[in-house]
Amino acid sequence: MLDDSLLADLSADLPSAVRLQRLVRTLREGFRCGAVCLLRLQEGMLVPVAVEGLVREALGRRFDVARHPRLATILTSRRATRFPPDSTLPDPYDGLVEQQPGEPLHVHDCMGISLHVEGEPWGVLTLDALVAGTFDESSQTSLERFALLVEAAVRVSRMEQEVRALRMAPHGTVTHAKSGDGGEILGHSTELQRLLRELDVVADSDLPVLLSGETGVGKELFAWRLHQRSPRRKRPLVQVNCAALPETLAESELFGHVKGAFSGASADRAGRFEAAEGGSLFLDEVGELPLTIQAKLLRALQNGEVQRLGEDTPRRVDVRIIAATNRQLADGVRDGHFRADLYHRLSVYPVLIPPLRERGSDVLVLAGHFLEINRARLGVRSLRLSSAAEAALLAYHWPGNIRELEHVISRAAIKALGHGARRDDIVTLQPEWLDLSHGQPLNATPGKASRAETVDEVEQPLRHQVEFAQRQAIRSALAACNGSWAKAARRLAVDPSNLHKLARRLGIK
Repeated sequence: MLDDSLLADLSADLPSAVRLQRLVRTLREGFRCGAVCLLRLQEGMLVPVAVEGLVREALGRRFDVARHPRLATILTSRRATRFPPDSTLPDPYDGLVEQQPGEPLHVHDCMGISLHVEGEPWGVLTLDALVAGTFDESSQTSLERFALLVEAAVRVSRMEQEVRALRMAPHGTVTHAKSGDGGEILGHSTELQRLLRELDVVADSDLPVLLSGETGVGKELFAWRLHQRSPRRKRPLVQVNCAALPETLAESELFGHVKGAFSGASADRAGRFEAAEGGSLFLDEVGELPLTIQAKLLRALQNGEVQRLGEDTPRRVDVRIIAATNRQLADGVRDGHFRADLYHRLSVYPVLIPPLRERGSDVLVLAGHFLEINRARLGVRSLRLSSAAEAALLAYHWPGNIRELEHVISRAAIKALGHGARRDDIVTLQPEWLDLSHGQPLNATPGKASRAETVDEVEQPLRHQVEFAQRQAIRSALAACNGSWAKAARRLAVDPSNLHKLARRLGIK
């Protein structure tokens, strides 16, 4: 019966993510265990691709194989590996298996198998249970048989991804960026996935792109993705923090100088434009550039030429411009702080990166990523969120976005140890350790909205405003009900199944 279900999913015309998610769900039901996780091996890290039975934030975890002996043991064998209930090796999923509210339990039964695609290690499949004796020798044998179907599903998903990449890549060539090169964009919300698809399309052009968004949304990661998905991916991406450029040195930094151009110029020096030749130039916080530099930047964009300070002859440059700002540049143009002609040159293709509060349950995925980083940094066996802490994160407004979330998790982990938590136990972060009271919760009424926020709200389509209000109402109800969906449904006077469907559509689940 289990074989039939897996084969049906393998042959069905499904999106890759849906196919793999249905696969782990079927395996969990077939083995009657607590959780199943499919993880891909990437540069020494095992990255969850599909999970069933683990808390939502597990998707953001990145498991360093060198720090997780059970995962390392599974990877080194082509046969299924089963760990006895009394194994002294720490389990990476302790405290992460979904269960009834209460004290988190240690995983008591665990087995897994390595997966290979085209003869190369691809990742692992793990099964975990909270009840000792769930797995036996027959379970191992069954897992080895089903692993062949899992590998086939992975191959199908990989082929589909390569076909999509070939359609997008110029001249039929495909290159893959290493995950550690520029960081990773985490999240599964509808808003984020729509944005990533849009970026993949515009990446193939040479159009200048203006990334706008609040402080802390990770604009540099989106710039890196644009570069890595572009035909210029084999050439450099040069980043310039415009806010950190002193006005007296900005021209030299951007365009270079020759020896003797000014006091201290002891040798010729190329600027950032020349350093990015053939590649991309990322102008971060471009709204901070002085007006005098804006004029020279405009000339470089218009003519494709730069002139080193102290030199008479201009130099041709071939550079794609990606700019980013947390300001409303249109307001800067109106107020005379930013040149209108430069604004139009930079914003040929404007992209608005959504704030964290509009990305639904992505906040839990990102929290999981930071939890794993702090678990390893502090030497804690397991670091997790309580259900009340999850609800608090979902209800918070996040004015500092992802950067603020990172700091909140780091502080909370240290506070937990300061309150007597032991490093060799499952450390569960409570909402009071998150220290979110100083900020504005998502369901609060702001005392005074900024002009930019007011304009954004008015200019949004009605559908977007309705969806935003629905997200606020659901998150507020969840926070008030300590994360209980059933209680939240009663509080909102809607059918529980309809609430779950709406939450999935809004990207909250």
